[in-house]
Amino acid sequence: MDPGVLAQVLRPLQNLFSAEAYPNLLVGLGVADDAAVYRLNDQQAIISTTDFFTPVVDDPYDYGAIAAANAMSDVYAMGGEVLFALNIAAFPADMEPTVITEILRGGADKVIEAGAVIAGGHTIQDKEPKYGLAVTGLVQPDRIFTKEGGRPGDRLILSKALGTGTISTALKREIAHPDHTATMVESMKRLNRCAAVAGQLVGVRAATDITGFGLLGHATEMTQAGQVRFRFWMDAIPLLPGATHYAAEWIFPGGSFNNKAFYTHLVQFDQSIPEDRQMLLWDAQTSGGMLLAVPADRVDDFLAECARHQQQTWVVGEVIEGRGIEVVVHE
Repeated sequence: MDPGVLAQVLRPLQNLFSAEAYPNLLVGLGVADDAAVYRLNDQQAIISTTDFFTPVVDDPYDYGAIAAANAMSDVYAMGGEVLFALNIAAFPADMEPTVITEILRGGADKVIEAGAVIAGGHTIQDKEPKYGLAVTGLVQPDRIFTKEGGRPGDRLILSKALGTGTISTALKREIAHPDHTATMVESMKRLNRCAAVAGQLVGVRAATDITGFGLLGHATEMTQAGQVRFRFWMDAIPLLPGATHYAAEWIFPGGSFNNKAFYTHLVQFDQSIPEDRQMLLWDAQTSGGMLLAVPADRVDDFLAECARHQQQTWVVGEVIEGRGIEVVVHE
């Protein structure tokens, strides 16, 4: 949903469930975050989230795996581990059962990789396929990642390269190079679990995952929640192979332009950064990486833990005093 429309829809609901009336609801509608968190006791809190979407790739198995990885990512963005999931699906009545099986098998394999289980689900008939998960996770109440925990001096670390929006749009137009598509698919299928575990190891308190609002949209939510300013280093931000090519052709999903329109007044770009490169930071992502604010003295430990699990990560900026976001050319 367009971020402006979503904000308007949710605004009247935000005060219905106050912290005073529901003290165990640690994260809910009151503050924009990646998942709900409900405290069970002093040691355990439940994370609950759901996500589903229409196909973004042609292969049904890959589609199911991507949708599952994307849904579970919200649990990792809160610093938790996945316990179990329920399938949420809509399929056309005339869809081949073998195709449906492959979609569900892709999702199941990703849930198994996460160390969790699929415990059931719900399906309906619809003209266009849709698939995702309702996910339940677990986290310690005093170790939750939220969007508000960033502090000046923290380093900003990204766990996946950008570009899934522009490449997947090129794929829909049947002009994407197969090598670019393959790399994008592998990126979208990769879990964010390692980044979450490394974040817990080094005491991260601020994180989000990069999905439909793009890097700058989700980062803006972090700056607003934490009342800080982010400085991104444009040349340090990783891009998937082919992303710059399709961006130069101005191939983006509609959501990318919605993100720019809604958040642009909060972001300042160095004048030397071309507009197509700027758009890649607005690009609506599917199953993107995590953005974490890591204490400067723990960055090396975080990177080492990720490397130990063959998880690529990039230091892409820093948290500073102020408000909003600036994107500069880093020297």
